[in-house]
Amino acid sequence: MKRRVVVTGIGVVTSLSCQVEDLWQRILAGESGVHALRCFDTEAFKITFGGDIHDWDPRKYIEPKEIKRVDRFTQFAMVAGADAIRDSGIDFSKEEPFRCGVILGSGIGGLGEIETQMFKLFQKGPSRVSAMTVPKMMLNAAGGQLSIEYGLQGPNYTIATACASATNAIGDALKTIQYGDADVMITGGTEAAMTRMGLSAFTNIRALSSRNDEPARASRPFDLDRDGFVFSEGAGLLVFEELEHAKARGANIYAEVLGYGASGDAGHITQPDETGTGAAHAMSAALRDARVDPADVDYINAHGTSTPLGDKAETIAVKDVYGDAATSVSISSTKSQLGHSLGASGGIELVLTAKAIQNNVVPPTINLDTPDPACDLDYTPNEARERQINVAMSNSFGFGGHNASVVISSLRNGQA
Repeated sequence: MKRRVVVTGIGVVTSLSCQVEDLWQRILAGESGVHALRCFDTEAFKITFGGDIHDWDPRKYIEPKEIKRVDRFTQFAMVAGADAIRDSGIDFSKEEPFRCGVILGSGIGGLGEIETQMFKLFQKGPSRVSAMTVPKMMLNAAGGQLSIEYGLQGPNYTIATACASATNAIGDALKTIQYGDADVMITGGTEAAMTRMGLSAFTNIRALSSRNDEPARASRPFDLDRDGFVFSEGAGLLVFEELEHAKARGANIYAEVLGYGASGDAGHITQPDETGTGAAHAMSAALRDARVDPADVDYINAHGTSTPLGDKAETIAVKDVYGDAATSVSISSTKSQLGHSLGASGGIELVLTAKAIQNNVVPPTINLDTPDPACDLDYTPNEARERQINVAMSNSFGFGGHNASVVISSLRNGQA
């Protein structure tokens, strides 16, 4: 019999706020973390805005000597992870280290370090490339650093499935505890691909919104006038814990993690399946794993990237899975406020989904002024809405045709 898993700690790093409660209040107020980019000079770039954390100062959280040894995406994970662990109240010195682990997601990893060292290679020669290049750029660096910091010797690996990375990692962390391979897992995602190379690449693939003149209004999921996603960065990490283990130490419980589903489109390397078939399969699998009927789901935190094809395909998928219940479930895309942080997005969004359950409030989809007739579900336009939320789903779909969904709920047969 599968063991029950709960969320006992949450932490975030985003362009809107790096404190969970402050972020939540700003989300409910409809604020945007999208702005003119300030992390580098954008004069030569076609796209000049996004969700960069331009005032990031790791010295507030990480020892100066350690900062030089880790890429920005690892710094994000270390800070969000430290906040999640502190929030959970867990003392890892009192835990069996082989029963505690880390499974994270990141779509790109240390792109900033790669860019820096490539410049040194071509401008100054191979002898000037840093000896720390590999340990800084490797995708598993963030999870490795967290395990070292807290002495976690249980399952430890990183998943790279583009924008589905964090949710795939969350699903694996869930199963690791359910099937008895660990009692506590740190999970979620982290991404810091907002570099000159990253911005250029996403611009030239024509994936981004071009609304340079109104950055805060550029991310507009499900709106008729949407024209692409808004590039951002950040991290969202959670502490997952076996229910009885959490109860024994009197932990605060945000939500129970009920089920997870994943699939592949087996289609185009960057475009979603326009029929939504793969996304629908992931959602159905998550509901089946959770033993939840679609009619019992109150809220969906949509992938909702603000791309013409993606939002329409997700709408079709929700209708396929939810049937008659599709019109009564509340849906929103918090990417309308935070932009798209790629492999970190699923972690950030599960944190916000847990807050939605805790507070019985559906976050808004801002900038939804002219609904697309092809996206005709309840996407909670522009204002947050109070609603009893007992069960919620979070969706993540990525380049490569990767689809992942997770279902969480208020704690059943207990107190949340």
